[in-house]
Amino acid sequence: MRTLVLGGARSGKSAYAEQLVASEAVRYVATAVADPADADFAERIAAHRARRPAHWTLVEGDPVAALNEATPVTLVDDLGTWLTARLDARAAWESPRGTVSPDLDRLVTAVDHYRERLVIVSPEVGLGVIPATASGRLFRDEIGTLNQRLAEVCDEVILVVAGQALRVKPDRAAASAAALTDAAAANSPVTVESSAQLFDNATGQAAAQGVPGAADAARPVGAGADQSAPPAVPGVGSVRPDASELGMTAAVPGTEAAASTTADAGGVATTGGSGSSVATAAQASGAVVGVADSEVVVDAPRLSKPVRISFGPVMGPDPMVRAAAEERQLQLTKPAGALGRLEKLANWVSACQGVCPPKQFERARVVVFAGDHGVAKHGVSAYPSEVTGQMVANFLHGGAAVNVLARLADASVRVEDIAVEGDTAPEISKHKVRRSSGSIDREDALSEAEVQAALAAGAAIADEEIDSGADLLIAGDMGIGNTTPATVLIAAITDTEPVIAVGRGTGVDDAGWIRKTAAIRDAMWRARPVVKDPVALLRTASGADLTAMAGFLARAAARRTPVILDGVVVTAAALVADQLAPGARAWWVAGHRSSEPSHTIALQRLDLEPLVEMNMRLGEGSGAVSALPLLRAAVATLADMATFAEAGVSTADAPAESAGA
Repeated sequence: MRTLVLGGARSGKSAYAEQLVASEAVRYVATAVADPADADFAERIAAHRARRPAHWTLVEGDPVAALNEATPVTLVDDLGTWLTARLDARAAWESPRGTVSPDLDRLVTAVDHYRERLVIVSPEVGLGVIPATASGRLFRDEIGTLNQRLAEVCDEVILVVAGQALRVKPDRAAASAAALTDAAAANSPVTVESSAQLFDNATGQAAAQGVPGAADAARPVGAGADQSAPPAVPGVGSVRPDASELGMTAAVPGTEAAASTTADAGGVATTGGSGSSVATAAQASGAVVGVADSEVVVDAPRLSKPVRISFGPVMGPDPMVRAAAEERQLQLTKPAGALGRLEKLANWVSACQGVCPPKQFERARVVVFAGDHGVAKHGVSAYPSEVTGQMVANFLHGGAAVNVLARLADASVRVEDIAVEGDTAPEISKHKVRRSSGSIDREDALSEAEVQAALAAGAAIADEEIDSGADLLIAGDMGIGNTTPATVLIAAITDTEPVIAVGRGTGVDDAGWIRKTAAIRDAMWRARPVVKDPVALLRTASGADLTAMAGFLARAAARRTPVILDGVVVTAAALVADQLAPGARAWWVAGHRSSEPSHTIALQRLDLEPLVEMNMRLGEGSGAVSALPLLRAAVATLADMATFAEAGVSTADAPAESAGA
């Protein structure tokens, strides 16, 4: 993924670029060299250095030379000073345009051929003051040309204005999806118009009938912009600002705009209200329902065109609130650091919530994404595919491990059929994309329309939960054979040999392990050409359930909602979600470490340390729910413990009172 970040002077572009990769080991290529005679410029460089994490590697000089040696993450800041240095080196300030073209060619070629994570910062000269001189015009023309050329080869372009980011170019996968015409799925009966047509139609109807907010619905939303959306009110025709992005439609009179849900702790939420399951199902696929009392019968959605969805970069939790939480930890009645990781967890929750002290979680929600996989028919699992549908019914009746653990942890469970082979209850199949995903060792998991629909379904589920008051989310999985695509994603993204990454899954014997390894090897070979394209990788080598999980995790991060990751399947989806929405990982904590080898590989790539290690490998969200009480304990200590001042306890550095005083 190559990201070009543009912005004017003092726009916050550098700070934003640093935030994109803040949690990673970064090679920082600084193009500016301090001039001892320019005190102001030296102060600016010093401020940048102070802001950067200590574990980053600093390289000063030409970015072209740096890009000849690949590292996992590189940040180049910025091209304005680089271009100035090239003009100086060629004594070209009074020369005709194009004198530095060879330098520009070398840089663009280096970026085009670079295949690791790369973030480049450059000034957008249209947002700054350029002197009306020959030299000023030369700089403006050359940097403008360079920015345009880099924008062509980069996967995404972000414009930062007043510290706010706007994604102006999607990744190549979304661009290729936009060029598609009809891509029909063969096994389901409902046809859906393109998302743009549906949204235009729906918002027009809603505005004509007085739906609140309909006139504003088409407003573009930047990365992380929907950070404080109010909960949806059942029966009220409201439109979220991001409705067009998700392919959703506006509610109109006569439509159940937001179905009410009820669930006991550990139970499964079901949709209520007359016609609500139909309305929600149609909304999930982009269809308009309830207009003029028309009836829509929904089975599984078939899309005539992709429901296109994109995710922008995500800003992390509030660093100022995190600092306040760290300061409060020092005031509590305990030695500094005595609670170990509980303190860091509490500080993270504070930063996620934007308040210190943090609030205890009031509505922790587990969403289990269920789906079958064609590869399971080729002997990679110890259980038959029929078990997926049977376990879905078990979730609904509250009898699965995740239900039991959720009741104990004061969480509630929702299950969604994304790609189960058989039929499931109507209330949990409204987001169903297809029946089973393709056998990834010999065919694509999904069509282009299906991968876009699955991403949109995951995002919609996240929105439904957050709008209903969820303040902590957990993704779980259920699908026989799903550790096979999960391992493919992890091994492909991390460039790991199959034999190192493959585990026993549900407990296959040696012969089954050999078959599973062969299937993963073949799927990785098929995925290799698209490994740098997250959407194409999901289409080729995952499944509808994993794709929906990726959309769910990316959307939760954009909505500034913390998530506890579960095991290998969910973490595989998280690896892709962090590529779809760079920076999303800052909103996640790893619940546990699975016994599957590829899970450790994925956690290392995400730089996440698990909260518990109990050799669990069940899935369902069970490991994450087991870790939830620890997170609650962390919140409680920071929120409810007394400070030294409140308890009248002397601190370590307080002077002792003299005897007899």
